[in-house]
Amino acid sequence: MALRIDTLTIDAADPPLLAAFWSAALGWGQRTDEDGDIWIEPGDDHPAAGTVRPLLVVRVPEAKSGKNRLHLDLVPDDQDGEVERLETLGAVRAEVGQTGNESWVVLADPEGNEFCILAEPDGPED
Repeated sequence: MALRIDTLTIDAADPPLLAAFWSAALGWGQRTDEDGDIWIEPGDDHPAAGTVRPLLVVRVPEAKSGKNRLHLDLVPDDQDGEVERLETLGAVRAEVGQTGNESWVVLADPEGNEFCILAEPDGPED
C-alpha cells in the first residue's frame, strides 16, 4: 500500500488573515469552498503548478499553544531578502531553541506557526 500527501491543513483563529499571508508569501492563489475553508494553491501559470499539494486553512476555536510539531522548510533564492519580505507581510522571528549558528532562519506566521527559511542553494546538487 502506498500513501501520498494530499493536503497540508493549517488550523487558524482567523482563516482569511492567515490565508492572505500564505497566499502572498508563496505567490499562490486562494479560493474559499462551500464550508468556508480556504484553499491556497499555485495557479496554472505558477512554476509549482502540478508539483505541490495545496494548503488548506480551516477555522478552529482554540488558539495555538506551544511549538509546532510539523513545520514548513522553504528554500529561497535570496535568504536575507526573503526573510525581509516575509517580515513585511507579517511574519516575525521565532525562538525555538536555536544556537545562533544555524544556516536557516525561523519565522512565525501571523498566528504563530513556525516555519524555516533555509539558506539559498549553492548549486544543482542542493
